[in-house]
Amino acid sequence: MLKQILSYRLLFLSYVAIAFLALLFSSCSSSIDSEKNHLVFRYNEHRNISSLDPAFSKDLADIWATNQIFNGLVQMDDSLNVKPSIAKSWTITDSAKTYTFKLKSEVYFHKHQLFKQDSTRTVKAQDFEYSFNRLKNKSLASPGSWVLGKVDSFSAVNDSTFQIKLKQPFPAFLGLLTMKYCSVVPKEIVEFYGSDFRANPIGTGPFKFKRWEENIKLVLRRNSNYFETDKQGKQLPYLEAVAVTFLPDKQSEFLQFAQDNIDFVSGLDASYKDEILTSKGKLKSKYANDVNMIRGPYLNTEYLGFFMESDVTEVQSQLLRQVINLGFDRSKMITYLRNGIGIAATGGFIPKGLPGYSENIGYYYNPEKARKLLSTFETSTGISNPKITLTTTSNYLNFCEYIQRELQKIGLEIIVDVIPASSLKDLKANGQLDFFRASWIADYPDAENYLSLYYSKNYAPNGPNYTHFNNELFDELYEQAFLETDPEKRSYLYTKMDSLVMKSAPIVPLFYDEVVRFTRKNVRGLGINATNLLDLRLVRKTQ
Repeated sequence: MLKQILSYRLLFLSYVAIAFLALLFSSCSSSIDSEKNHLVFRYNEHRNISSLDPAFSKDLADIWATNQIFNGLVQMDDSLNVKPSIAKSWTITDSAKTYTFKLKSEVYFHKHQLFKQDSTRTVKAQDFEYSFNRLKNKSLASPGSWVLGKVDSFSAVNDSTFQIKLKQPFPAFLGLLTMKYCSVVPKEIVEFYGSDFRANPIGTGPFKFKRWEENIKLVLRRNSNYFETDKQGKQLPYLEAVAVTFLPDKQSEFLQFAQDNIDFVSGLDASYKDEILTSKGKLKSKYANDVNMIRGPYLNTEYLGFFMESDVTEVQSQLLRQVINLGFDRSKMITYLRNGIGIAATGGFIPKGLPGYSENIGYYYNPEKARKLLSTFETSTGISNPKITLTTTSNYLNFCEYIQRELQKIGLEIIVDVIPASSLKDLKANGQLDFFRASWIADYPDAENYLSLYYSKNYAPNGPNYTHFNNELFDELYEQAFLETDPEKRSYLYTKMDSLVMKSAPIVPLFYDEVVRFTRKNVRGLGINATNLLDLRLVRKTQ
């Protein structure tokens, strides 16, 4: 049994904490009435959910929850292909600027007393018009308003036809529409609740809202009116309920998983990675009878960034930025600090698996070259003992200390400063950190999303260009890519842009992440995808 083989390191919780956890999970189970355990999928969210309104689904915790409750026009499968959802088909005309969607006729909103007849109604094109206008509403201040930045207009042609016109062709647009921001919501419900719609969501998804005690538990129930079926024609979902708890500590979360109180753990945390995985990223044999591990590419690049407008000489120097890129072994770092989970980022910023990625434009471990460049820097600047402060959070301290030790061997001193994640986020956005740890998870599966971090018109805090990288040729190629409809030519432009970034080295790519999911053996049908979206429609649990 897993519980018996846990190391003492994982059993640090006090009796008081364990009693609290038992009460928490017992309370969560009671809120699902008398449903059998095998019909309830239980997981923990260590980051609190801020809103169940899809217009505010910017964090993974929010996205996972709203993905169970809401649908949009289209959705993405596990292979990152755009598929129909509420739209049954679409056409693209007018030189790839006009998208016309035909809607399915039998898609119903979750039942609510505010709906008059039958306590529900079907989704119409006017609902999408309302939902998109809501995204654009400045008073709402949705973080997803940027999704419609390239949209010229949209309208309901009739009850079953919704049309969107773009200002210019944008090949990644369908991928954008798969984001939860673009979910359909019912006007009468939203306007009744106002800002409280965040805690009273009504959508069309496979699960409907039941109960939410913020930071304690969330309960969703099966939507018996859901419009999708499996390949055999059986109505989805299979589960009767979803129960979410909110333990902020990943170690405690793993303990609950080991004790069979939750069914699923996502990601690899330092607190338990050595307990469950070998150094080569394999599941340890003692867990084989109780746990399944699912592993696959994740559209997430972990990196260190330099603020290019810094007054610090070391940061301003392209030579020194290249020294840091060359001065540590990424593969060794992945093996020893991530138990082999992840891919060493020896290419550019675009992660492996996306068109535009090239393994030939990045930096490989080369300490001799790093020492020569460091010597050149010292000669040209007169700085004999260069040093630079790297700001990070406690979760990534081990990576930064590893880099610190490796660079010290070639003569460069790195001072590691640890601050809370919220502080790093604010300071990074406002250009107050010279050298910082960061990551970029794709909003949609197109390399343009990664390259947007280096477009000069996207300077933070009004955009994602946290480094304030500025290159005229890059900007020209970036704008050219929007107009290029040939996938191969667009991919070539992406690679060329990425190479410009890597040559200037405003960043130090660390690794391209992987999705890792651990489930109990009785869980079936939980897939995996490169955006790490949690999809529970096809999940079953055996007794």
